[in-house]
Amino acid sequence: MPVRVHLEAPLSEGAALTLPPEPSRHIQVLRLQPGDALTVFNGEGGEWDATVTRMGRQDVDLRIGAHHRAERELACPVTIALGMPANERMDALVEKATELGVAAIQPLMCARSVLKLAGDRAEKRRAHWQAVAVAAAEQSCRTRVPAVAPILALDRWLGALGPAAGLRHVLSFGPDAAAPATLLQARGPVLLLSGPEGGLDPREEGQARQAGFAPLSLGPRVLRADTAPLAALSLLALAG
Repeated sequence: MPVRVHLEAPLSEGAALTLPPEPSRHIQVLRLQPGDALTVFNGEGGEWDATVTRMGRQDVDLRIGAHHRAERELACPVTIALGMPANERMDALVEKATELGVAAIQPLMCARSVLKLAGDRAEKRRAHWQAVAVAAAEQSCRTRVPAVAPILALDRWLGALGPAAGLRHVLSFGPDAAAPATLLQARGPVLLLSGPEGGLDPREEGQARQAGFAPLSLGPRVLRADTAPLAALSLLALAG
């Protein structure tokens, strides 16, 4: 499979580009040489053939070739809003969710969150997770990169939500929670809310329900904070 590189730039057949530092380093690490082929995409749909034309010390030049209308996204766009798990678990979650086709990720701080971030630290982590999503999109042959939104407190995020533009589900152990197979019937956009370690507290779940989130069960087993959203996303991938 050709090397795939995401570029945040307009792309068109025949264009000559000098790559910025990060994708240049990626190509240099892979030891590509002038004349070698690769695939590039910018998240606006489809992908392009490309050829290395120059390997510099700090940068790399490409010539853009033919465009291909590849589309590998889920039929139902899925946004995951989740209480951030601690340590490297969030990195793995972003990576695997991207591979499974998530459209967007909203990191949240909840009452039971172990990981608390604000200010510059929060933005640095968000930028890091966005880079993880880019690398996962390159590896999994996606043509779009999920956006990792700025970290917000759950209360603030719920308060800013507009009217529902599709299905909203909150993962719940409540007796009225719908069965996992409900997700197989999804049509249109889906917004999925999942708690941190220990789950959402009762007040938070109540707020989510008031904001139009229907309770959803993933079965009788207790899944980790970084496993539950991926399990739900896998079911949604089967829906389309």
